[in-house]
Amino acid sequence: MYNIQQESLFSLQDLLEMSPKDTYGYLFDTLDINPFLRVVSKKAFLGAPTQLNYAAMLHSLFIRIVERIPTIKDLRKRLKRSIEFCTDCGFTGSDRIPSEASYTRLIQKLQKSNVFQQSQEKLVQQAFQEGFIDATTIAMDATHIEARDRRPEKKKDDTDQPAAELPKKKRGRKSKGEREQWLKEQLKLEENLPLFEKKVEAQLTYGYDALVKEIPLTPAWGVKKNSEGKNVFWYRFKAHLLVDCKSQYILTGLLSSGNINDGKMAIPLLKGLSERHPNLPVTHVLADAGYDLVPIYKQAEMMNARALIDYNRRNENQDADVDKYFRPTCKEGHSYRYDSYDSKYETVKYTQPKECEECPFNDGQCQKVFKKKIDDNPRKYTVPARGSDSYYDLYKKRTAVERVNAYLKEYFQLNNIRHRGALAKVDFELACLTYTACKLTVDRLNQSIKATKMAA
Repeated sequence: MYNIQQESLFSLQDLLEMSPKDTYGYLFDTLDINPFLRVVSKKAFLGAPTQLNYAAMLHSLFIRIVERIPTIKDLRKRLKRSIEFCTDCGFTGSDRIPSEASYTRLIQKLQKSNVFQQSQEKLVQQAFQEGFIDATTIAMDATHIEARDRRPEKKKDDTDQPAAELPKKKRGRKSKGEREQWLKEQLKLEENLPLFEKKVEAQLTYGYDALVKEIPLTPAWGVKKNSEGKNVFWYRFKAHLLVDCKSQYILTGLLSSGNINDGKMAIPLLKGLSERHPNLPVTHVLADAGYDLVPIYKQAEMMNARALIDYNRRNENQDADVDKYFRPTCKEGHSYRYDSYDSKYETVKYTQPKECEECPFNDGQCQKVFKKKIDDNPRKYTVPARGSDSYYDLYKKRTAVERVNAYLKEYFQLNNIRHRGALAKVDFELACLTYTACKLTVDRLNQSIKATKMAA
């Protein structure tokens, strides 16, 4: 694990450990809750008057994340027992503490709107305009989130009737007519599958909004190998993040069922970034081996960026005339060196190894230069080339997204999803938005302190 030190006057943890009045004041100076009020407030003056303080309820939802209060029930207890905390959230002496049902109805209203996504995009845009986001190198990764639902039980047959015997499959090769019929049936089955059960390349023709609507949001069984190589199962959701490597801002975030492959969520993340923030100057997209799919390289290229993804061999045999980084090798097995990239012809150039200059077996027949076209195999040939120092220096920045996942779970309640299905998305978006608001708050405070020191 790489440890990249980043200079800062104080961190997110320092902000969260300040006195509540300071923390809440700074936070809500950055985060505008007026869009949330327009979603949840009463739309007409007719009917019974509103008896709930919606502004204070919204403040308390964000403060619950900052204070790491696990449930709405615990939040209500804190509001009842602490007059100071109640006042900090915005409740007055004449306001009654909302019930859990009132909070549930508020969350349901928020879930039906796009207010979280719009507020997140607004904060990212502000951070970019103020110079806090670089966005030249971005990284994506997924993390599992335990679901609170019970493990589903297997369905039992209601009748004791024996199951019908399946017809026996014909052994041997299919005839030409049978194979054509089978291919038609397979194509029809593929067309009728949900979008996220099809191959990843099917997502390239869809827009971001269409892809988001198709993402399954029910918890499901997921599996992942641990450090010992054993399968570990969770009944869970998955959080997918696209993060700026330098500033560690969340640029795009999505929630899905736990059984969705990481690679199938890469294109929605990248399309969300390109459609919502087309002004960000992305040059490189970093990801681990779970995203090593050709359509993801193509999507990055459509954004005028290059994908640097760990190669996933998938039981492929290695060619004899290349090394493990797909660099050509000489007769003695020495690897050629990455030299440059030709953007005109989209080729990667390799030059002769240094060892060949003094090699006694070099009879002048070793080729001095190799040029590999990226389009021939974008998984093998990247810019910069695999195995080079420049590739290593860029790829090690990918750990930024892992740190953000850890921050969200440790400080922002991401590992405490309390709702099911579509409502669980509110918990996820609430954690991401609070993190982004705190991050922008810290950056603004650091900038203000630096300016004060320079002026003194």
